[in-house]
Amino acid sequence: MRMPMPAVPIQRQNTTYRTLAESVRRFIAEGTLRPGEKLPSVRQMARQRGVSTGTVVKAYASLENLGEVEVRSQSGFYIRPRSGVEYPLPQMARPMARPSYVGVSDLAAEVMTSSALPANVAFGWSTPDAAIFPNRRIARMMASIIRDDPDSLARSTVNWGFEPLAREIARRYVHAGVALSHAEVLITVGCTEALNLSIRAVTKPGDTVAMETPVSFGLMQILQSLGVRVLEIPACPREGLQLEELRAALVARKITALFVMPNYQNPLGCSLSDAHKARLYALLQEFDIPAVEDDVYTELHFGAQCPRPLKAWDTDGRVLLCGSFAKTLVPGFRVGWCAPGRYLEPVRRLKMANTMGTPLVLQKTITDFLRIGGYDHHLRSLRRTYQQHLRLYSENLRRHCPPGTRLTQPDGGYVLWVQFPAAVDTVRLYHEALQKKVSIAPGILFSAQPRFNHCIRLNTSSPWSDRIQSALRLIGRLAAAQLDGAGEKSAAPDLQRQPVS
Repeated sequence: MRMPMPAVPIQRQNTTYRTLAESVRRFIAEGTLRPGEKLPSVRQMARQRGVSTGTVVKAYASLENLGEVEVRSQSGFYIRPRSGVEYPLPQMARPMARPSYVGVSDLAAEVMTSSALPANVAFGWSTPDAAIFPNRRIARMMASIIRDDPDSLARSTVNWGFEPLAREIARRYVHAGVALSHAEVLITVGCTEALNLSIRAVTKPGDTVAMETPVSFGLMQILQSLGVRVLEIPACPREGLQLEELRAALVARKITALFVMPNYQNPLGCSLSDAHKARLYALLQEFDIPAVEDDVYTELHFGAQCPRPLKAWDTDGRVLLCGSFAKTLVPGFRVGWCAPGRYLEPVRRLKMANTMGTPLVLQKTITDFLRIGGYDHHLRSLRRTYQQHLRLYSENLRRHCPPGTRLTQPDGGYVLWVQFPAAVDTVRLYHEALQKKVSIAPGILFSAQPRFNHCIRLNTSSPWSDRIQSALRLIGRLAAAQLDGAGEKSAAPDLQRQPVS
């Protein structure tokens, strides 16, 4: 069936996907194409405009990157709905008065355990849902490797990792604007080991590490185990780490190192602009301190361009870059990397004393997938999936949570930070939701101080389903019940919609 689509004068010989995309954008702006309306299929549009299907695919992809259209699974391309409302973001934390040691409660382990149970809806931990990855393709690649070289099952790479994998990682960073040699890359047992080795290389027990707040409770566990003190610097849900507060802290006291997640920070999902990254690196140079950078979410960007890591500004080797395939390809493999700059030899020595090596067959499988398995195609699909999930989760939370609830609006990744009115106790909310087989992460886990108790972090990677929708509705009902005291059966009013001031 031919969908009505206004024609514009285009000379077919000179038609490009940009011309087609601009004409669709103009129809959207003029109101000819309305929010929620389905676009012609790729084949229909190609016939209507006399162009190739490849041109249409590129045009639709560019419109999706611009946020003008969205893909709906097994349905097609649609004009993205416009809410007409700008929702208030969560409020920023206050600066920490003095450094403190980290005391991670047993609740962190309980949240991770409850999220791992198949019977529960796993909003609580940050490991992505296994269902969204190309597991069968990866399994076939691994089987082929084992068939050709059975002994690879019994081997690990000693010390630095499988060189072809290090080359692939370095190549991707070079294309992203980071001058990185494969000789600088160490393969690790996930990003957790990379962070652990990096922090150990630049600190000793009792030192003070500056970090964003709120911050991943996985990092908090690492810092606790190493016996360092932390000074929490507020992060804005829109702009990221507050550099003025960081400078004030650096002036006021001795800080040994900085931990930072410049792209799609966990749990806020915010990113530093290039200008802020340049200013941050200048601060590192001015006060002569290193930075440990967690880069696990960078390739999960929703925009057209992949943001550069802080390492792109590193001219003297003071940024220790850590990453992993756990968020983008194979969470269960636990294969990560570290590019520690001037700290390469200390990190190597620590690696030798820690795990020696990483299983060879896992590294070979990932290397083959990067080379011939369509990793970039997979990433494009994964980004669309995560973006759609975040939208659906957010829309349903706004519908079911009590007035005054605030949500972050990430431009990448898949974690969502939810701030309820101050009277909501999210530790209590966690226990109440868990009784209904729903696991969440209470906000107190994301700070060394007793704060964020009216916040939660949600992992939105699980595919949308009636079960997910019911779980989000339950969270809203339980939060509303705490506010009105009427019990779980209380009706939750619609989220208050206010423009951001």
